[in-house]
Amino acid sequence: MPRLAVEIFVIANLGFLALDVFIAHEVNAFERWPEWIPFYFSLAAPLLLVIGLFLRRAHTALSFLVGWCSLAVGIAGMVFHLQSHFFGEETLKSLVYTAPFIAPLAYAGLGLLLIMDRMTDSESIEWAQWVVFLALGGFAGNFVLSLADHAQNGFFNRAEWIPVVAAALGCAFLLVVVTRPDDRTLLRATVTVMVVEMIVGAAGFAYHLRGNLAQPSPRLWDRFLYGAPIFAPLLFANLALLALLGIWALTRSRSGAPAPSPVPA
Repeated sequence: MPRLAVEIFVIANLGFLALDVFIAHEVNAFERWPEWIPFYFSLAAPLLLVIGLFLRRAHTALSFLVGWCSLAVGIAGMVFHLQSHFFGEETLKSLVYTAPFIAPLAYAGLGLLLIMDRMTDSESIEWAQWVVFLALGGFAGNFVLSLADHAQNGFFNRAEWIPVVAAALGCAFLLVVVTRPDDRTLLRATVTVMVVEMIVGAAGFAYHLRGNLAQPSPRLWDRFLYGAPIFAPLLFANLALLALLGIWALTRSRSGAPAPSPVPA
């Protein structure tokens, strides 16, 4: 069932964000106490959602609780990151060199996914379209993230343009899927594009891993702590998986739709 797959997707992503947040905030040793909030939230939220899967009566309430809290954590994190530099100078340079302001919106996206899941019939085409739309929003954020991160070194290596182009391509295809969910040819083409996005994510992960391992620091932990964000490229594969779940749901909803009544002569 696409709905169960999406719920497992949310649980896995919230749990994994604990590791990602820990590495990101360990750079400044969690200098300010609010930086611990997303870390502890990522530890608690998956447990609450797993409990909800087994306690059906509490499932909806726990999903809404985690969803709205995740949305709040994401928006607050974005503002918190922007306050580090951008709100003080309000320049393009300060936006590029501030903390990655798009990154906390991963919580907002997962929160919206949970809220939507509880408010929309999972067998409807609208549910499937929302899943694809939220994947589209993720690719849009990933486009900004890839552009800003690689702009910090002026795209020293031409290969750094690949994720920017890949994110834009993902946005283009998913936008059309949202508006034309009945086009089977488009859906098949989008599936191919999402597979390519997964390959881009895996290649980026390998590229970042190789770069970090080549760093001169004697401590392996420091190479990953201060080097290229090791997990960032995997966001391509992650968002592509979400998009594929949405396309799967679209296909199921269309195949299960009743045939149109014949037009009377």
